[in-house]
Amino acid sequence: MAMKEVRIHARAGQGAITAALLLAAAAFQEGKYSLAFPHFGAERTGAPMNAYARISDAPIRLRTQVRRPDYVLVLDPTLIASFDVAEGLKDRGIIVVNSDHPRHDIIVKGDSRIFHVPASKIAQEELGRADRANTPLLGAFAAATGEVKLESLQQVVRSRFPGAPGEANARALQKAFAFITSHSLLEATTKL
Repeated sequence: MAMKEVRIHARAGQGAITAALLLAAAAFQEGKYSLAFPHFGAERTGAPMNAYARISDAPIRLRTQVRRPDYVLVLDPTLIASFDVAEGLKDRGIIVVNSDHPRHDIIVKGDSRIFHVPASKIAQEELGRADRANTPLLGAFAAATGEVKLESLQQVVRSRFPGAPGEANARALQKAFAFITSHSLLEATTKL
């Protein structure tokens, strides 16, 4: 497997760094090499920021920002109006957006795909906080890309957040995974 790069768009305080760390930990648990790191502009809550993850079957030596991602996760859909979240997206790339409805204001080239998942709604239902959409977004990422297994992500969140919080996060992962899976099947059926 060639190295896969992930760029996460969020605002500081929304859990983008945690999402990157959880993703890297799940990949590592599956026997892959992985790396996660943040990039901040203004260091204050609510400021736009990025977190990154790399996954590979070979050691990762690259330590720069991800400029040509294979995958993009958008935790805060309000950033779409100010930033080109698809910038540098590789052909056949995938964007997963935290949104209750499909957004048509992201322009992608080639045969890239955009998936939408109501991650904030799922976070509110399962975690009691809509601002913790990072975990459901990872469940959607697993379903949309197949880069990591849902079970690996669930094991990592149970380890990171022991007890009831871990179980709630595992349910949020499952619910977002199922949302993407069911909508992808529906989309495939309507195209036939």
